[in-house]
Amino acid sequence: MADEPSGATLTELLARRARDMGNREFLRFGDRSWTFAEIEAWTSRLAHRMREVDGIRPGERVAIVLPNVVQWPVVWIATLKAGAVAVPINCSYQRADLAFVLSDSGARLVFTDSERADLVTDVLAGLDEGHSVCVVDVADDGSDPFPDTPPAMPASAGTLANLQYTSGTTGFPKACMLTHGYWVRLGWICAAATGLGDDDVLLTSQPFSYMDPQWNTALSLTVGAPLVVLPRFSASSFMADVRRHRATFFYVLGSMPTLLFKQPPSPDDRDNDLRMVLCSGIPVALHAQLEERWGAPWREVYGMTESGIDLFSSFEDPTAVGSGSIGRPVPTKQARLIDPAGPAGEEEVAAGTPGELLLAGAPMMSGYWNRPEATADVLRDGWLHTGDLAVRRPDGGIQLVGRIKDMVRRGGENVACAEVEAVLERDDRVVAAAVVAVPDDVLGEEVKAFVQLRAGALPDRDTAQLLLEQAGTQLARFKVPRYLEFVADFPRTPSERVSKPALKARAADQPGTTHDFARPRS
Repeated sequence: MADEPSGATLTELLARRARDMGNREFLRFGDRSWTFAEIEAWTSRLAHRMREVDGIRPGERVAIVLPNVVQWPVVWIATLKAGAVAVPINCSYQRADLAFVLSDSGARLVFTDSERADLVTDVLAGLDEGHSVCVVDVADDGSDPFPDTPPAMPASAGTLANLQYTSGTTGFPKACMLTHGYWVRLGWICAAATGLGDDDVLLTSQPFSYMDPQWNTALSLTVGAPLVVLPRFSASSFMADVRRHRATFFYVLGSMPTLLFKQPPSPDDRDNDLRMVLCSGIPVALHAQLEERWGAPWREVYGMTESGIDLFSSFEDPTAVGSGSIGRPVPTKQARLIDPAGPAGEEEVAAGTPGELLLAGAPMMSGYWNRPEATADVLRDGWLHTGDLAVRRPDGGIQLVGRIKDMVRRGGENVACAEVEAVLERDDRVVAAAVVAVPDDVLGEEVKAFVQLRAGALPDRDTAQLLLEQAGTQLARFKVPRYLEFVADFPRTPSERVSKPALKARAADQPGTTHDFARPRS
């Protein structure tokens, strides 16, 4: 690994690629592809449009509400060229989630498509933002008349690039402030960890509003390799797409490996160009079988939106297979395990003893947008408190054993319990709600809601279904509980908070009727 990345900003990396290998393929969506030079020109024209037509100024926020289409990374990079800050928004968000992020970020401009334009406009009309917000349909982004060269906008590694919303530890989503340097270093670390080069083909299927396609883009710009972006993850067609596009690398997480392995074996399974796979949450019992079936090494990588990539299990270490280890810190990071209930600055716990995982180094977020108290709570003396419990293995590697966060990790999605509770409690029939994680064989965890009803409301399946349908109009589908159990009351702490450990223990000892609204899995 070089001492420092070769560029300071994402836009600088793209300009360099356009200059040195402009005719090489950069982005592939479906059967269409775009070169580095074409994306450099398109993003430059769009940046000019943002400044001259929409009046966007340095530091102002531009929201992106789009599915996996080429306009997503184009708008992202154009926003950075305009000196503005990108606000990625999950395009499955409904009214409540969307209103919160648009208001919290103070977005001045929203890029979306015809399918979502009415919802976005409707939500904006209900917000009292004190400034006008323009909505642009990307079917005609209006960039054609503008110059192919970027605006003269100074940027450095420390220039803010993204407000990346994450469920964090508790409560409503918080926006991690991520700089150009964060993304550049993330691509640089991934390139060093994998050894990928310009003869590789990267592939991603996660929504572009999440971290994964974005750091894949930074990786592509770092090594000069094309990035293939699928519309969505489908277990039944994913490996066929890997073969069709001759992908040599991809990253999957959460339930994705299990869903892939559950597909019927095929004689074509090993007929692929894969060289390596990175994964977060490789099922220990399936790890060796995953490698054998598709003929490529799979290795764990650990990271958070707040910190990028932190730990990595080397491709050169076959003992990692099936061990459950998430590896060791990458060269630019440090890790500690401390007693989460102990005093500040406590020494590390002994090997084999669970402790909270703390991280330091670069890249790291600059903090949470407009939330100094939350920032101070998670970033203390230069260390990020992850909320994850882990143990140090005899070989020096680190293994996750649990979490101290009030959230559900459903597949690859983080669901903040407080956010779901707030939506359920808006219903007039509900006195209070408590949301917890319950184990799931495929997704790791599922979302369960305990609901206390007002007098007169019937605690039956029809009511449960109505409550969840109403929640589905306010929340993304993955946040809507699968399970719902009605309760007469809640066990509470001395401070009158719901005691979720006591609630779960009571449900185990005296189970009530749990209504299961299972959703089909691809």
